[in-house]
Amino acid sequence: MDFSDTEENSQGLNFKLKCVDELQNPNDLTISTIQEAEIEVCQDSEKSSVDSGVGEVCKRSQDTLEDEESPEFKKKMWHKLWEPIEIPPNLSKRQRKKYIRKVLWETKWKPERRAKEREKLKQKKRNARLNNESLGPSRKMLKHCTMALSSCKLRIALDFSFDDLMSEKDIGKCLKQLNHCYCMNRRALNPLQLYVTNFCGKSKEEMARSTGYQNWDVYFHEENHISIFDKKDLVYLTSDSENILSKLDETKVYVIGALVDHNQHKGKTLSVANKQEISHAQLPIREFLDMTTRQVLTIDHVFEILILVSEGVSWKEAFLKVIPQRKGAVEKTA
Repeated sequence: MDFSDTEENSQGLNFKLKCVDELQNPNDLTISTIQEAEIEVCQDSEKSSVDSGVGEVCKRSQDTLEDEESPEFKKKMWHKLWEPIEIPPNLSKRQRKKYIRKVLWETKWKPERRAKEREKLKQKKRNARLNNESLGPSRKMLKHCTMALSSCKLRIALDFSFDDLMSEKDIGKCLKQLNHCYCMNRRALNPLQLYVTNFCGKSKEEMARSTGYQNWDVYFHEENHISIFDKKDLVYLTSDSENILSKLDETKVYVIGALVDHNQHKGKTLSVANKQEISHAQLPIREFLDMTTRQVLTIDHVFEILILVSEGVSWKEAFLKVIPQRKGAVEKTA
């Protein structure tokens, strides 16, 4: 055995023990130069190891994000979705994408969304029971609120003769407004007599995709309103008319044009009324409100106003309640 190595090891051990004793001694607050050097070396090595570790993690996460955002990654994910879909031949690239999205919506995305909506509704009902809140009329009560049993005999006809003037997207919006009108009428204390006329074009084809509308408490007709009702009873509601509707008359049939055109076809509903030689009028908005925009309302907004007025609400209150704030409607000052 080499005693010189043993002696050096023992000296090193004694030095380390001495350093520990000096650090543990609360009365001695001085640190030797050697100890400071050792501490700095340790801190530098720890810092470099931490920095390298953080840098490595950041690099890995950045590489992952780059992979997920890369066109190849998106392409692979997209291919996984539409691999089982049979695409018709002779379609352009844009048409293929549109067709794939349509099939995925019907087979995958729509059922998932409906399941989430049902779960959300269940949770809403649970919270309402816990907080003793009312969620509106029950299904049993709604079954008795039909147009046939209603005391209100005011007739409203939605004219769906403008399919050729709307894009597929606008037709979808128009049908959503029809759906909203039906829901409001179903929940009204005394439902209005709701008719849908000229329901024979693209709107009907689009509506046929959602089964069940045939069971709605709505009178659907393919014929025009002038062949269903007497001309003298018809009043076409249009914001372009010079006549003002002051009160509702249950002997009249008020026609609302089912047109979503973003003001591209101004005066179209008025020209239809003049061509059919029937009366026309506009809601008395200007008599009660000042508006910064045109007095053109959506189908469901007009229908909701008519429901409120038929229930005894004043025109002014109905306008303030229904007309959205973006229209800039302000009550007129005397």
